[in-house]
Amino acid sequence: MSQLLSIQDLGISFSTDNGLVPGVERVNLDVRRGEIVALVGESGSGKSITSLSILQLLPQPPTRYVSGSILFTGRDGRTIDLLKQTPRQLQDIRGTEIAMIFQEPMTSLNPVFTCGDQVAEAIRAHRRGGVVGEAVSAEEAKKEAIALFEKVQLPDPENIYNRWPHQLSGGQKQRVMIAMAMSSRPSLLICDEPTTALDVTVQKTILRLIRQLQETGRYGGDLYYA
Repeated sequence: MSQLLSIQDLGISFSTDNGLVPGVERVNLDVRRGEIVALVGESGSGKSITSLSILQLLPQPPTRYVSGSILFTGRDGRTIDLLKQTPRQLQDIRGTEIAMIFQEPMTSLNPVFTCGDQVAEAIRAHRRGGVVGEAVSAEEAKKEAIALFEKVQLPDPENIYNRWPHQLSGGQKQRVMIAMAMSSRPSLLICDEPTTALDVTVQKTILRLIRQLQETGRYGGDLYYA
């Protein structure tokens, strides 16, 4: 299997009134295509910090990357250091090449837009009809969003499309987030404790769903699970 992601000697610190405080030190991690990698550790050990650093989602300041590199090999076969990309370059990578499912779906979904509209907007923003520069119509995006809701096993997908986030259960909202992450068919899917806010039964269902999507190719990417 070819290399997809390689985190090498990553060091992250945070600026405070008392100087730099280490967040993570000398993190090394490799993910190959077709592979699921789990990052396990106690609360506060730096799992989320490491996950968020891949897409440069940590605010700068106070975040400072004091050492290391995060190497990612895209669909074009080029390997780049994500820590050296400009904001515009990172914008093209986020969602399109690398997607992320966050811990708390309620805070990740926008409460003033329906669930379907949010997924459709992600499709239009990142997919571009599968061809760079080619726009996706609103109707095409809606059809694909509903199809994604079916893939993540949401009941009555057309009805869910028109519902607001507060009208869904925790497990349903997390499925919407998975559908949104899948919408651009990313090469790498990062899951930052995606079951933390869910009850035990729903946790098992969501983890099984993510595994099934990865194994069957219905998602088509690789997983980095923190």
